[in-house]
Amino acid sequence: MEDTDGSNPQSLGFTEKLKSWLSWSWTYVCVVWFGMVLIMIYVLWSPLKLQETLTSASVFLNTLTPKFYVALTGTSSLISGLILIFEWWYFRKYGTSFIEQVSVSHLRPLLGGVESNSTTGLFSSVNGEAEPRPSVSECKVWRNPLNLFRGAEYNRYTWVTGKEPLTYYDMNLSAQDHQTFFTGDTHQLRPEDAVMQKAWRERNPQARIRAAYQAIEMNHECAAAYVLLAEEEATTITEAERLFKKALGFAGKDVNLLVYIKRRLAMCARKLGRIKEAVKMMRDLMKEFPLLGMLNIHENLLEALLELQAYADVQAVLAKYDDISLPKSATICYTSALLKARAVSDKFSPEAASRRGLSTAEMNAVEAIHRAVEFNPHVPKYLLEMKSLILPPEHILKRGDSEAVAYAFFHLQHWKRAEGALNLLHCTWEGSMRVILLFLLLHTPLTLCLPFFILFTAGLCSFTAMLAMLTHQFPELMGVFAKAFFSTLFAPLGFFADKMESFMLPSFWHQLTPI
Repeated sequence: MEDTDGSNPQSLGFTEKLKSWLSWSWTYVCVVWFGMVLIMIYVLWSPLKLQETLTSASVFLNTLTPKFYVALTGTSSLISGLILIFEWWYFRKYGTSFIEQVSVSHLRPLLGGVESNSTTGLFSSVNGEAEPRPSVSECKVWRNPLNLFRGAEYNRYTWVTGKEPLTYYDMNLSAQDHQTFFTGDTHQLRPEDAVMQKAWRERNPQARIRAAYQAIEMNHECAAAYVLLAEEEATTITEAERLFKKALGFAGKDVNLLVYIKRRLAMCARKLGRIKEAVKMMRDLMKEFPLLGMLNIHENLLEALLELQAYADVQAVLAKYDDISLPKSATICYTSALLKARAVSDKFSPEAASRRGLSTAEMNAVEAIHRAVEFNPHVPKYLLEMKSLILPPEHILKRGDSEAVAYAFFHLQHWKRAEGALNLLHCTWEGSMRVILLFLLLHTPLTLCLPFFILFTAGLCSFTAMLAMLTHQFPELMGVFAKAFFSTLFAPLGFFADKMESFMLPSFWHQLTPI
């Protein structure tokens, strides 16, 4: 057994070396092929009478009428225009160039390129525990700390509209979370754990619930099964709380289960109006597990404290977590802005501020809103109700629209409670947008952020259309220009052929003719 295991790395190393050698050698295949083509042309120049063929081709080109060139350039312009329209449609729909995608997906591996690993570690980064990447440190998928209950909240939308509130991609990420969070050690899986592994992967909610009951039949103390029933089957928050309490009794010393269940119990208490109890549970949870700060339990605590209007406690939490070394979030940035705006918003007036200038407190509030808008510019449109709110997803993209939806869904009421805060946000946000646009106009080169092939096909279409128009309007002049262009283009090839023919012995061609 040891020999087998020891031989695997050697075979893998040989395979990797072979692949690297093939990738390295592929670079020179084109050069060798081009050289062989030149040699074949040189060898067969006289036997195949290529000189006479080129002469006859030049005579044929000289006899072509300007109408042919008009048709040629017009057809080229039409084809490139159709390609441009398709590329533009594909880019607007999928956000990438079709030609670029095909070349990267199919041609790049053949040419020895390395495929992008941008999706690697996507699921592992859901809880913020992926390896740090400087380039995308803040733009990755995180689990929504305030996500709703599927059975008690998300399903209400399905009952009313008949539509699914969550995307399959979102639910797939949640299944990945639950598999790694509740049954992470695959080497010591109990039978009920194996059933729950399959349950999380089921796409049909009823199949997941049936699998949870099957796990309970195998072991009535399967805490993960009760968690699934509380999330999926419970139609009210009270029923979900009862199932979570039952799961808590069977969780034992499993840290992942304990943290998840206690957090959801605190959220149940918050939704049932027992806010002080929820705050106490969240504080106890953060004290008991201080190293799990990446789970963003403090965001649940901030929302509950805002509901209590305990603004001093909110400021204390922000002072602890609004640190440059910790990953930012819209909740932290906009809650900090709300506290500063609340102190001056009730007396704020844009007209008065334009006459007398901003006070120190107003300047601090404006700067805080500027920082928040810089972090996530999508949030103000939802807070100002310029865009309709939808149910928040179970996963959010930091600094993206999904994070803005999740924040505004729970925090819009807190902004409305602070008199004048939304007015100050609106004025500052409009000013921020003007400043950002002015900065972009002054400091950003005027380049189109479009894929290369869209710009290339647009240029090709315009150039060929211009040639077609010029050939139609000035046929004689464009004919002279075309002849001069082609003669100049083929002049190096003719010069090269003449030189090579002068170097060869006259009898060499006669010796190759029988061959």
